[in-house]
Amino acid sequence: MTNPLVPPAGPRRVLALAQLANSVGDGAYYVTSALYFTHVVGLAPARVGLGLNLAWAVGSLVGVPLGRLADRRGPRGTAVLLALATGLAVASFLVVRGFVPFVAAACAYAAAQSGLAAARQALLAGLVPAGERTGLLAHLQSTLNAGLAVGAGLGGLALHAGTRAAYLGVFALDAVSFLLCAALLLRLPSPPAAGVTRRHGTGVLRDRPYVLVTLLNTVLLLRMPLLSLGVPLWITERTSAPAWLVSALFVLNTAVVMVFQVRMARGVTGLASATRAIRRSGLVMLASCAVFALSSGTPPWVAAGILVAGAVLQVVAEMQQSAGSWQLGLDLAPADRVGEYQGFFGTGVTVARTMGPLVLTALLVGWGTPGWLLLGVLMLGASYGTGPAARWAAARTADGNTGRGCARGGDSGTAVVAENRPVRRPSKARLPAT
Repeated sequence: MTNPLVPPAGPRRVLALAQLANSVGDGAYYVTSALYFTHVVGLAPARVGLGLNLAWAVGSLVGVPLGRLADRRGPRGTAVLLALATGLAVASFLVVRGFVPFVAAACAYAAAQSGLAAARQALLAGLVPAGERTGLLAHLQSTLNAGLAVGAGLGGLALHAGTRAAYLGVFALDAVSFLLCAALLLRLPSPPAAGVTRRHGTGVLRDRPYVLVTLLNTVLLLRMPLLSLGVPLWITERTSAPAWLVSALFVLNTAVVMVFQVRMARGVTGLASATRAIRRSGLVMLASCAVFALSSGTPPWVAAGILVAGAVLQVVAEMQQSAGSWQLGLDLAPADRVGEYQGFFGTGVTVARTMGPLVLTALLVGWGTPGWLLLGVLMLGASYGTGPAARWAAARTADGNTGRGCARGGDSGTAVVAENRPVRRPSKARLPAT
C-alpha cells in the first residue's frame, strides 16, 4: 500500500520534506500568533484582524507577478529566495512593537508565502510528469497536515507556558523552518526557466476560461473557513452540542486527510477524472450541509452525533475537491507560465479566507437551516459548472489561443496537460499552499 506520508525517493521525497519542515513551524505559528500579537506586542484584536486582512490582500495581488518571476528566472531559485524571504519576515515579528511595523511585516510574510506557493507549484510541474502531479500533491497535503499537527502541539506547549520567551521561541522555530525548507529545495534539480518575454499586459486575467475555473474553485474553497469558523459558530449559537466538539471535529478532519488524501486522489490523473471528482465533491458537500442543518434543536448527544456525520461528509468532499482542483489548476496552465497561473489560482484561497467569514456568518448564524441548504446548493452549482469551464479552458490550451479561449462542444475524452499534449483519458480513475 502507498504510504500517505512518504512519497518515492528522489525529488518527490525532497519536496515532501520541505513541506514538512515549514508546516511544523507554521502549525506552531498558527495557534500562537493571535495571542502573541495581542498579549506580547500589545495590539488590539481589531487591529490585528485589520492588519492580517490587509496583508493577505497584498499577498493575493503579488502572487501573479512572483509566479511570473518563477517562470522567467527558474522556479527552484525563486522558491529558495521566497522561502528565505518568508523566514526573514517571520523573524521580523520578533522585533515588531507597533501597528505600522506589524502591518509591514505581515505584508512581507503574506507576499512571500503567496509567491512561494506559486513557485513551488511551478517547480513541481517542472520535475514531475503531468499524470503523477496530483498524486504527489496528495502526499504533500498529508505531509502538511502531519506537520501542522506536530507544530500545533509545540505551539500548545508555548501557550501553556504563557511566557514571552515561549512565544518568541515559536516564531524563531517558524523562521528556522523556512530556512530548512530553502536548504531542502536547493537539493532539487533545477528545471529550465520558461524564459517567456512576451506579455499581454494583464497576463492571466486575459485568459477568461481559466479565470472562470478559478472563480468557481474559490466558491468551492468556502469549505476552508467552514470548519474553522462556520461550524464552531453553528455549534455554539444554534445547537446544544458541547463546545469541545469544535476541537474534536478539527482533529477528525486533520487525521482523515492525513490518512486518506493519497488514496482519494489516486484516480485523478487528467481533465475528465478531475471534473468527475469535483462534481462528486459538490454532491457530498450538499449532503454534508443538509446533515449539519439537522443538528439544530436536538438533544446534546444527538446533535454531537449528527455533527460528526456532517464533518465526515465534509472531509470526504474536501479531499475530492482538493484532488480535482490541483489537477485542473496545473493542467490548464500553459507550460511556460505555470508559476504565473498558479499565482492567480492560489488567490482563491485568500479570497475564500477573507470573504468566507462574512458569507458563512450571514448564512449559517443569520439564516440557520435555510442558510445551510443555500450554501450546499451554491457549492453544488459551482462543482457542476467547473466541468464546462474546464473543457473551455482545455480547448483554449489545445488551440494555443490563451487570450480568447475558443470553445469546443462536448467532452472529447482527452485531458489537456501542462505540456499542451492531449493524453487519453484513463479508463478509471495541494503544492498545497504552504
